Amino acid sequence: MAILRKRELKAMEEKELREKLSELQLELVKARGEAFAGVPKNPGKIREIRRTIARIKTILAQRGEK
Repeated sequence: MAILRKRELKAMEEKELREKLSELQLELVKARGEAFAGVPKNPGKIREIRRTIARIKTILAQRGEK
């Protein structure tokens, strides 16, 4: 997973954001499974995925208010 910056997310269409959100949620489940099974390869990955999911949800909520 590439790190998505805030400006990159804001430039995306709503459909793209929703697709990326579902993709990241699946990736989070896989990363948590790896962490549960043993030591994950990249321990910061879960944190970054969670933050990106939160950013996407925030952007979608802000667009919904307008």
